[in-house]
Amino acid sequence: MDSVLRAQARFGQRALLLTTAALPLTGWAVHAVALHKRLAATRRDPLTGLLRRDSYTARARRLLARHDDVAVVLVDQDHFKAVNDTMGHAAGDAVLAATAARLTAWAGPRASVGRLGGDEFAVVLELPAERLEQRLAQLVRMLHTPIALDDGRTVDVGASVGAATPNAVGSHDLSLLQRAADAALYDGKHTGRAILAARQHVTVPSINGRRAGRPGTSVWGRAA
Repeated sequence: MDSVLRAQARFGQRALLLTTAALPLTGWAVHAVALHKRLAATRRDPLTGLLRRDSYTARARRLLARHDDVAVVLVDQDHFKAVNDTMGHAAGDAVLAATAARLTAWAGPRASVGRLGGDEFAVVLELPAERLEQRLAQLVRMLHTPIALDDGRTVDVGASVGAATPNAVGSHDLSLLQRAADAALYDGKHTGRAILAARQHVTVPSINGRRAGRPGTSVWGRAA
């Protein structure tokens, strides 16, 4: 009996030591999970769930460094201020969230999809040249599909789209590709078409990142 009691005592002490030792680890694990969630939140836009600018940029540059068949696509919501002014900011938020969901679905899980600010979005994805026209036309159709709100109202939406590829622009530099895509976007602003940038779009003068439109080289998508 004494030997049994001594064995139980030793087992109890050992269990207590193991339990006590596990407490700091458990506390750290909980802290690590919470920290990971906070870090993830800083990488994501809280409204749309898309990557913020810095995280989008880092992922976009990795894609450009690893692949040749890559497209940089910029999207700017058309008449967004009018939605906010006439239907309310809740409707505007719903439009942004829906646009983000459509961009994510269109680009796929391996793309870099970010909200640059306001109603401006950017996507960098692998996209073979032979599929570029078809895929951009598909994106334009998706972005022009009306959005149903929770209160039963429907919002007619549209977006301007500009795209740039390393082959067309002559560079894998993200800043140059975005500049060219932005210039192409403004060539087709409010037309309901996606425009592919050419090399000359890189040198188009800009004011505050925006510039007046000029004729583009290729136009695809939904007619105005």
